[in-house]
Amino acid sequence: MYKFGFIGVGNMGGAIAMAVAKAIDPNEILVCGKGKSRAASFAESYGVVASDMQTIAKDAKFVVLGVKPQYMEEVLTTIAPILANRTGFLLVTMAAGLTMENIATMAGGNYPVIRIMPNTPARVGEGVVQFCANPLVSAGDLQEFLAAMKPAGLLDELPENLIDAGSAVAGCGPAFTCMFMEALADGGVACGLPRAKALEYAAQMVLGTAQLLLSTGEHPGVLKDQVCSPGGSTIQGVRALEVGGLRGTVMEAVIAAFEKNKEFIR
Repeated sequence: MYKFGFIGVGNMGGAIAMAVAKAIDPNEILVCGKGKSRAASFAESYGVVASDMQTIAKDAKFVVLGVKPQYMEEVLTTIAPILANRTGFLLVTMAAGLTMENIATMAGGNYPVIRIMPNTPARVGEGVVQFCANPLVSAGDLQEFLAAMKPAGLLDELPENLIDAGSAVAGCGPAFTCMFMEALADGGVACGLPRAKALEYAAQMVLGTAQLLLSTGEHPGVLKDQVCSPGGSTIQGVRALEVGGLRGTVMEAVIAAFEKNKEFIR
């Protein structure tokens, strides 16, 4: 039996597969994708084994479903007859909006299911992976899974009723943050900075500020005030952001993502 099998190695499935390949023998990992060429290319890059959906359903202990919510039922219906004839496996889902009960129902059985919501920084070991498990997942299997996931970054257990909210912040957040960094860089270019330097400064600033917040535990408002000298340039920039509705807009983006997640719930 292979330890992990990834059905789908796109942006998220691929990021998690990369992380797991750092924790266990890559030869214990099967991967498949929409086309054989993608799986073969991924396998060659990370030393894992290119396979197919049916083999993964038959031979992997952790069957990781790295497919979008709208395709989940099709995939699980396809492999359901294979799962029905075996034991000792766990289903792992990362599909937004689909509960563990949804996954088990689509798969046609009362199976152990682990639900994770990772984000793309898992590719570089700085991700956030929220997780929960149904009662059929043993403590030993969960620990084995989490040990393999450790290279992805922060692993945080969250009640399933909060997973979609957590995903709207940590899962969608990289896109929002990239937009912010791009805008910062565009501003720097408008002021005369070469684009490469503007992007580097913006990215390093976001990285450093995040590390500062996490290491000090201080509220972001406190850290903001430490930069805003009376009558200075930063407070004038903050004023412009407030006029533009930055905070309200960001809040609305998170809520919009959360509401979209709920559309998939049955």
